Amino acid sequence: MKTIGLIGGMSWESSLEYYRVINEEVKKRLGGLHSAKCILYSVDFDEIERYQSEGNWNEGGKVLGNVALSLEKGGADFIVICTNTMHKVVQDIQDHINIPVLHIADATAIKIKQQGSTTVGLLGTKYTMEQDFYKSRIESNDIEVQVPNASERETINKIIFDELCLGKINPSSRDYFKRVIECLIENGAEGIILGCTEIGLLIKQEHSDVPLFDTTLIHAIEAVNYALEEKLT
Repeated sequence: MKTIGLIGGMSWESSLEYYRVINEEVKKRLGGLHSAKCILYSVDFDEIERYQSEGNWNEGGKVLGNVALSLEKGGADFIVICTNTMHKVVQDIQDHINIPVLHIADATAIKIKQQGSTTVGLLGTKYTMEQDFYKSRIESNDIEVQVPNASERETINKIIFDELCLGKINPSSRDYFKRVIECLIENGAEGIILGCTEIGLLIKQEHSDVPLFDTTLIHAIEAVNYALEEKLT
């Protein structure tokens, strides 16, 4: 079994889900008392979020690059960045290390293609929804990506940072997400990417009439596939 290097803390609420899913998946596959070989480096999210809001992505990339290097020195065989947004600096992180980074958008695209969806809606932070670093990675797999309108993007971003990252689950916010999802479906979305690792804490499959692609779950399971040298599903 390979050792997974997890860059977490962005937020720790979703990092907890990564750790849980990875270990449950290893136990399911190997049985007995098996658990995952992994190293978790949990950063101070306040620092990273400040770099995001200031647009200082270079500094954020340096911080996470040094974290990845620490994980490599600690024995990690590959890196999993436990957040969608900071994949914007994935190349900066990769440049610091000699082990691979398992990209969350690549794993998600595989699942979307398996589902047979050709048009999907994308929910996430405003950075993920508005900038090209994530959408283009999905679209390179011949998948069309739609995003909510500007007002909806702002509200979704606020819910993520002011509620979900703090562990607050509000029914009114769930209702808002459901309405946004319905609008995306009306515009042709055949599936919805939960492109922020906290959204899966709020929205479940029963809240949508089309398939949901929970990136936390997808990424964590692909990390297990890679660790056990099984074919990516």
